[in-house]
Amino acid sequence: MSIQSTRMKAEIQEIPQAVDRLLTGGETLVAETARRAAATNPRFMLSVARGSSDHVCTYLKYTSELLLGLPMASVGPSVASIYGAELKAEGGLCVSVSQSGMSPDIVALTASLGKAGAHTVAITNDASSRLAGVANATLPIFAGPEKSVAATKTFVTSLVAGLWWLAAMKGDDDLLAAIHALPEQLDAATRCDWSEAAAAIDGRSLFTLGRGPSWAISNEAALKFKETCLIHAESYSSAEVLHGPVSIVESGFPVIAFGARDAAEDSLAEAVDAIADKGATAFATTDKVKRATCLPHVRTDHWLTDPISVIVSFYGMVESVAVGRGINPDTPRHLRKVTETV
Repeated sequence: MSIQSTRMKAEIQEIPQAVDRLLTGGETLVAETARRAAATNPRFMLSVARGSSDHVCTYLKYTSELLLGLPMASVGPSVASIYGAELKAEGGLCVSVSQSGMSPDIVALTASLGKAGAHTVAITNDASSRLAGVANATLPIFAGPEKSVAATKTFVTSLVAGLWWLAAMKGDDDLLAAIHALPEQLDAATRCDWSEAAAAIDGRSLFTLGRGPSWAISNEAALKFKETCLIHAESYSSAEVLHGPVSIVESGFPVIAFGARDAAEDSLAEAVDAIADKGATAFATTDKVKRATCLPHVRTDHWLTDPISVIVSFYGMVESVAVGRGINPDTPRHLRKVTETV
């Protein structure tokens, strides 16, 4: 395989089909899992994950709080696996996200929270994994094999599976319809041309920005710059970046802001414009910006699904940046596909 035809690129192109497989194969499971979770009458939510899967959980945190009114907190897996602490989880709804479902610390904390009274749900690409074995319910993501070390289609299908589950718990027909319209929109998102942003990535540190659900997308983007391009990137909420981090911005400093058609769009645009005024080469997925450059993006049928389309467009860009730097993003240095931590 040449570096011009990476597995990562092929898997990005497959995202619309993977989401369609999920929507076709997951209907009964999602409905039943939502029914069982709602029947527990949860008072709060907990999440268990690492890496890209933890960014999925950040997105689901905002979704839970904005859609269901359920506060959601991330629990560090080491609480159970290293420290052996027993948490009080009665009345909680726990979502554990892991592509492989094999990491011992994720499995241990999920099992511990279940024993402590939480209703546990696993989102994984392997329904026969250890994680699935300890959870009360499992939502397979139907992504199929993912060979590139960098998670792309498993990240997106995990987002969709979790969002679909929460939307079903809420009984939000508009959001459910928007989720089912995603495959065609994500296909369009794979063709958005972010070459102008790619050309601005010069190897120095950069910022990614978001707010609300889109902050989770910003977090994922920063990770992908590090693991596929060997470029240091920091993710900030657009509400936080002007409170100190902006001090390192200089002429040409790259910034990419992830916006959605939601209540935070105007404030995010104002923040990225303010950073552009300080010399940054700034881009954003919103046409609300006046001084930053608006990147091509696909708006979906709901503000909660908008962040899903922009990460698909970003993945295509970051893969091209890696290849342009002579790096094969399928095999980042120091990394392997499944990382099992204790």
